Amino acid sequence: MQTEGGKYMRIGHGYDVHKFAQNRKLILGGVEIPYELGLLGHSDADVLLHAVMDALLGAAALGDIGKLFPDNDDAFLNADSLKLLEKTVQVLRDNKYRIVNIDSTVIAQSPKLKDYIDGMREKIACACNIDVDCVSVKATTEEGLGFTGSMQGISAHAVCLIKKDN
Repeated sequence: MQTEGGKYMRIGHGYDVHKFAQNRKLILGGVEIPYELGLLGHSDADVLLHAVMDALLGAAALGDIGKLFPDNDDAFLNADSLKLLEKTVQVLRDNKYRIVNIDSTVIAQSPKLKDYIDGMREKIACACNIDVDCVSVKATTEEGLGFTGSMQGISAHAVCLIKKDN
């Protein structure tokens, strides 16, 4: 979509899911949440940041986090997803994109996340070098239904708007 002055706006969507695991920290949006279970993954399994990264990369048609940070590469074993988000943002900058806004939703029956939302927004905004007012994080349950409702894990969706200057 071309806008006035030759600027291009693009929308991206990201989705990620990780199952619960024992002896792992629960990290969402870069915030450690006190909980008896963590999420299983090659990196820190931050399902929210993974969805955000996929949305950003998808909007720019640059693939996904599996392409950028393969799970068979030990360089990313237990990686901090905030650092991976910073690298993703740099890839966007290298391709002349900047982030306009991010909207995301974490789907988790438990734990309750309302007390951690502001911290997640701040960490995402900082990693993306955008104003916190440009980042939305919401949390919901699935009323006991499905994968997340039956306490098997947590999922997240994210959408973003990016802008490219010619």
